[in-house]
Amino acid sequence: MKKLTSLVLALFLVPLALADSLVQDRAQLQLISSEFKFTEGPIADKDGNVYFTDQPNNRIMLYKTSAELEIFMQPAGRSNGLYFTAEGKLIACADEKNELWLIEPKTKEKTIILDSGNGKKLNGPNDAWIAPNGGIYFSNPHYKRPWWQDKSLRQEMQGVYYIAPGTKKVIIADADLVKANGLVGTPDGKKLYIADIGDKKTYSYDIEPNGSLSNKQLFCNMGSDGMTIDEKGNIYLTGKGVHIFSPEGKKLHHIDIKGWTANICFGGKEMKTLFITQQKNFYSLKMKVRGPGAHFK
Repeated sequence: MKKLTSLVLALFLVPLALADSLVQDRAQLQLISSEFKFTEGPIADKDGNVYFTDQPNNRIMLYKTSAELEIFMQPAGRSNGLYFTAEGKLIACADEKNELWLIEPKTKEKTIILDSGNGKKLNGPNDAWIAPNGGIYFSNPHYKRPWWQDKSLRQEMQGVYYIAPGTKKVIIADADLVKANGLVGTPDGKKLYIADIGDKKTYSYDIEPNGSLSNKQLFCNMGSDGMTIDEKGNIYLTGKGVHIFSPEGKKLHHIDIKGWTANICFGGKEMKTLFITQQKNFYSLKMKVRGPGAHFK
């Protein structure tokens, strides 16, 4: 009986120890601002400044490491997900006209890098991740936006697309998804995680040298709106708060937040702060682990 009790106690303590190794001691969610309508798409630049979107207000916000919050761009093409290229330019999933933008942060000059796939208008680019070789993966779900006049489904496939580096050539990375949304890859560019929010599942894939995906595996029985990864390879999923999984798909921790949690990223001067977009709110949480970083030249 004593051995069984010890075993149960050990099993109970493991997830607590893992959680303690992730979140800073006594750290609490910090509300930075609630002046938004719906926040999305956070991503940090090489200095740890965080850009995120307030889609209904058609703007991209900037939260600096000095704790200053300002409007970076407005209008902003109803941008949703954001990601930085290795050169420090901002990729924006601008779904006002179903486009992908490339924004130069210093001048705010934008270039439309994609507005169609396979000869058809995109559904609405949602989230993006850029591989170390410069290839872009993005999800293309169909959400009927109030600012669209034509709300019809443009692309039957609501999966993930891939743009080869230095080209506008678009290939279908995975068509066998109900409705793809969040996605993130490992810093070495070897593995990609895609959340099928329409089927409440998240998958892992091997990334081949040509950008195609192979070895599709069920990672966990949970979908996600946005995703990020930390330096240990743990995967962070959003929806009902933030759920953290080990690289093997084991649930490690849950950050409980009331209401829908849309997206997350690591930022701050040391890349050890988790920034969370949750409806009208923008939060931060001090962590013991860092975000991946190091994808900038």
